[in-house]
Amino acid sequence: MSIFIVAVVVFSIVVSLQAAYTVYLMIYTWDQPEAYRRAAAPTRFLPPERSFTVLLPARHEEDVIQETIQRAIQINYPPSKVEVVVVCEAGDTGTIAKAEEEIASLRPQGITHARLITFSDRPINKPHGLNVGFAQTRNDVVTIFDAEDEIHPEILNIVNTVMLEDRVNVVQCGVQLMNYDSSWYSTLNVLEYYFWFKSRLHFHAKAGMIPLGGNTVFFTRELVNRLGGWDESNLTEDADMGIRISAMGERVRVVYDDRYVTKEETPPTLGHFVKQRTRWSQGFLQTVKKGNWRELDGFWRQFLALYTLGFPSFQALLATYVPVSVYMMLTTKVPVAWAMILMVPFYFLIAHYIISVVGLYEFASAHKLRPSWKTPLAMLLSYIPYQWVLAFAALRAFLREVRGINNWEKTKHVGAHRLQPTDQQPVAAKGDAGGKFDRAA
Repeated sequence: MSIFIVAVVVFSIVVSLQAAYTVYLMIYTWDQPEAYRRAAAPTRFLPPERSFTVLLPARHEEDVIQETIQRAIQINYPPSKVEVVVVCEAGDTGTIAKAEEEIASLRPQGITHARLITFSDRPINKPHGLNVGFAQTRNDVVTIFDAEDEIHPEILNIVNTVMLEDRVNVVQCGVQLMNYDSSWYSTLNVLEYYFWFKSRLHFHAKAGMIPLGGNTVFFTRELVNRLGGWDESNLTEDADMGIRISAMGERVRVVYDDRYVTKEETPPTLGHFVKQRTRWSQGFLQTVKKGNWRELDGFWRQFLALYTLGFPSFQALLATYVPVSVYMMLTTKVPVAWAMILMVPFYFLIAHYIISVVGLYEFASAHKLRPSWKTPLAMLLSYIPYQWVLAFAALRAFLREVRGINNWEKTKHVGAHRLQPTDQQPVAAKGDAGGKFDRAA
């Protein structure tokens, strides 16, 4: 038997193990009753006690920033306990003008808890903007929303309740892409978020190693001070923050309730999607190189961090598996036992697809959407090309990192998720009359 065939069989076994792990993570909360219970939002809200700083870092977001400011100031929480702060680089005159116009329009209505902060020093990126905004704000819990976010009105009530009841310093709430039918890749992109926030992050939180999401994550100010703020050289400052928090032994509470997710959009073009994934993959590589994962307690957590952060790079290698497999199917004879091993990843691929289709209809039902009967077929046809795009982005990230290119490639936002025919009315928690507060029993 040739060394090539042996290598392919070994690689097939590795891919099978990875695929089995992926399937397990996709169904984790459904398979773990306790995890599923903890994922839900509180059924009753405690009276407002924590005060919140809402940071809205924005760059070239003229098309969406005004509505996002509106969403932020309409949050159902005492205005005296909320400050909404838009953070812009001084040269971004378009976004600044739109933000100033919206904030000025709120003053006659007696709304004074929204303001704009600008900065002119480098680097011009999101983590630097967060550090600037953090230094000029005061409230005891800090959260981040992106400039295009649909923020649920009850989100601060949820986090206030969770922080008081669970005594945690970090709460990660759900983020959900919505425009599942706007492009050939959007359905799979939407489902990635769905399974990541609804299932996988709960596994990571329990394991004590969690790469946090980029927004709708809440930190106590004291914890951010202990961490020294966000790493301004890292393209995935959120994942880096999660690794450092995990290394400190801090518990992270993850909440994903379909009713209260922050709604976002998939990147509007394939080019923007590739740039976004390149940034994420490169940021993960930077976090690996930085080495804070070595401070995690125990070999298992360290291995989990290295695997999670290194997976995008492994994904580039995975892209070669399909053409090699097809070539071998047509040209190579191997013993039956070996052929069966080579087929195992295909079975997991089928399982992944079936779970994804089920997830699609659960997501659609939760948000009152109606996918076409063609949508599962489109998912099937686009699955492999989608993986190739992710692999290309991972390879591009590796080359950028090797060449020392670290600029922030902006993802354009057009507000496509705001065109979805969803019910945008606030939804009260079960047993909560119109968002009233009550002491939990």
